[in-house]
Amino acid sequence: MRVAILQHDPLMRQSIENVLVRAGHFCKVYADGLAMSRSLARSTMDLLVLDWQDTLPAGTDLLCSVRRLAGERVPIMFVSNDGSEESMVRALAGGADDYLALPLRAAEFRARVAALLRRAYPERFSAATCFEIGPYRFDTVRHAVTLHGEPVPLSPTQYRIAALFFSNLDRVMSRDHIFAAVWGREQREFTRTIDSHVSRLRLLLEIEPHNGFRLQTVYRSGYQLRRLGVG
Repeated sequence: MRVAILQHDPLMRQSIENVLVRAGHFCKVYADGLAMSRSLARSTMDLLVLDWQDTLPAGTDLLCSVRRLAGERVPIMFVSNDGSEESMVRALAGGADDYLALPLRAAEFRARVAALLRRAYPERFSAATCFEIGPYRFDTVRHAVTLHGEPVPLSPTQYRIAALFFSNLDRVMSRDHIFAAVWGREQREFTRTIDSHVSRLRLLLEIEPHNGFRLQTVYRSGYQLRRLGVG
């Protein structure tokens, strides 16, 4: 999963990153809330881990700003030196999903992060061997897809991209997010690789309105798979 970390204290920022990287996540770190907001405008994340009081903007202003950019589905956790009940209540009442007071306890932090991600993205953590969406059926063991009961020949890379889109319906997925999730590393330079794969995938899976979905390009960001209304 891709995680954005905003912390003013460089040592704490590094500690949080180290715990998350060891847990298998990709991290983007920021000391400046404005820089992170600019990044969120063009790059999508699965989780935000933020400081409550020592950044600009801070507190509820920061929460409102990043929620508007990241969307309602992305969980937001605060990790802060401010352990007062008042701040915790303000954060949670304002829409934060969790609030952890320092000092950082690595095992507890990992458990809280895992719980947030399971709740936010249940499809990606499901133990089920298959899932069905509209006329599509995904076999998560064989990495195979059928459309209206007919198998669709996909390469391993094409399957991973398809599974990512169909487990994140209606969510904008930036190109760097797709690259990290599918290729297992951060994208270092601009490439048309993703665009080529998505274009081919749209044809192979017949992602068209007559099948109930539309895969559309999002300007300056990436792609969004939308499920169209019925009736």
